[in-house]
Parts: sequence; C-alpha cells; structure tokens
Amino acid sequence: MQDTTDDKGPTARRMILGSQLRRLREAAGYSRADAGYHIRASESKISRLELGRVKFKGRDVEDLLTLYGVQDQTQRANFLELVDQSSQPGWWQKFNDYMPRWFDDFVGLEEAAARIQTYELQFFPGLLQTREYARAIMTHGLPEHASEAADARVRLRMRRQRLLFRPDAPKLWAVVDESVLYRPIGGREVHRAQLDQVLELTAMPHITVQVVPYERSGYAAEGSFTLLRFSEPELPNIGYVEHIAGGVYLDKPDDVELIGRSLDRLAVDAETPDRSRQMMLKARADT
Repeated sequence: MQDTTDDKGPTARRMILGSQLRRLREAAGYSRADAGYHIRASESKISRLELGRVKFKGRDVEDLLTLYGVQDQTQRANFLELVDQSSQPGWWQKFNDYMPRWFDDFVGLEEAAARIQTYELQFFPGLLQTREYARAIMTHGLPEHASEAADARVRLRMRRQRLLFRPDAPKLWAVVDESVLYRPIGGREVHRAQLDQVLELTAMPHITVQVVPYERSGYAAEGSFTLLRFSEPELPNIGYVEHIAGGVYLDKPDDVELIGRSLDRLAVDAETPDRSRQMMLKARADT
C-alpha cells in the first residue's frame, strides 16, 4: 500500500526548529541560562528545546525570538507555523497505549530519514518483515495467543513499512547475519514467506540487503543497531541501539563516527548484494 505523504513529521520538525533557535541564540550572544531566564525556564529546558526533545509553546518561541532580535513579522510567522506543525500528533501516536515511550522518537525520526542503515543479528529488520513473521516475534512464538497489545504492535510495524513506498522513500541498507536466513521464526511456511518478501523488496532500487557469512560474523559489531541519516542540514545523523528495557539514541559526533566505522567494516565483511541474494535463494530452497 502506497503512502504519498511528504510530511517529515513532528519529531523532525521539533529538531529543525530547535536547531534554528540555537543558531539564533548563539548569533545573538546569549547563553542557554540567559535564554532560560528570559522565558522563566531552566538552562536544561533550553537544551532540551534546542535538541527537539520536548514540545514547544508558541509563547516561549515568541519570547525567545524577541530576545534574539528577530523583528521581521514574516520570519516570526514562519517560526510560529513550525511550532504548530511540530505540535501535531504523528500517525504513530494512536499506538501510544501499546508503544514504549522511548520508541516514539525513533518512529518519528525513521519517518523523516533520507537513509536508514541497520544491522541485525537475529531477525530480518522490522521494515522488511511480513505480518506473520512480526506476529511470531511479538508473541514470543505463540501467535495463536496474541494479546491486544501484541496485535497493536504488529499493526504499528506494518504501518511503518509504508515509508518504503513513498515517492520520496528513504534508501534502506540492511546487513543481516547469515543465521537470520536459517532461523525459522514462526515455522517453515512463515519463514519461507519472509524470505520471499525480502527477495521481492530487494528488487526495488532503494532497498539493499547484504548478508554477513558465518565465518566473518561477530567482528564488526557486538549487537544490532541502526543509523539514521537526514537530508536536512539541521538534523544530525542519529544512531539507535535497542535493548531489553529501552532504546539509546546516539548523536554525539564520536559515537556516530564509531557507528560509521562499524558500518564500513560490515560493508567489507558482508557478501555483495547479488551474492547475498543467492544466499537467500539457497536458504529458501533449503527451508
């Protein structure tokens, strides 16, 4: 199902707005503490606003624009329009009752990314999963006993996949461990259907999957991770590492550089896309 919306979503818009306000503050020569005092807030709140971690209030933005010397009414109106846009609920927020709070930002950032690079050790990436494969994961192998929450998380995963069919779809580069090709998640039929879907999707020019063979597995990275890259200059590249109790976002240059080096190593260790495709075809034949 195609989704032709070109909306980058509230998460990215908050980050863009925060970045623009930070540049204005620095150009005007004010510290975060100065800005916080001006809007009756703490220095840490200004930091969170500039990072796009919290929602903006129109009054706060107006007061900050005044402090920074922005008097042009058109420019001020553009900022306030961005405040309104960044406050709109994203499509994924209807799943909030079933989605961990720490995952909310990831879905919003994923929606805005121009390039998604991911490494998986156990499963095919969520953006490539079939409904039945995702359900088997969400229910810990007991899909016949799926709870309302598990069903909702499966629907969320399926909805996320629409971004791959947008006219401005991001480039997806996924690297998976060879074991993923043979791990029978959901049973034989579900596993075969999952391989079929990945083979079909990788025929699209913006989706690439590479496989790290057993003999070269485990050297480039100790666990799964994702790197999101954006076309907007205001948005930094962001790494994401999920664990059993939450998710960690990495946007410091040193951390992003480390992730980039791991991706470079994975590109060398993994088989080429064509060879990886042959490996998947063989895995399907063996299943």
